[in-house]
Amino acid sequence: MNVTKNIGILNALMRITIGLTILSWSTAKMVKFPWRDSYLFIAICGAMKVAEGIVRFCPVTALYERYQEMEKEKPMALGDGSNHGEVDEVLPYNPT
Repeated sequence: MNVTKNIGILNALMRITIGLTILSWSTAKMVKFPWRDSYLFIAICGAMKVAEGIVRFCPVTALYERYQEMEKEKPMALGDGSNHGEVDEVLPYNPT
């Protein structure tokens, strides 16, 4: 997989800022309550956001873009509502 930058500079700065905020909050909570594992998970998530901002690559965004490319390349299935100018069969009206 080719790792290219897929987020902009403003998005990266926001990720770094929010990630550091989450990381500092969770480490402060871990000092008070070291037995709670949820703060460790939140700290890891904050560190991940900081790393995404530094390298300017988000794996979730990359997966989304790859999915969108696959959707464009996928051929249309029959009966999916896109008849491309063809007229659907008109059934006679039956009031009973």
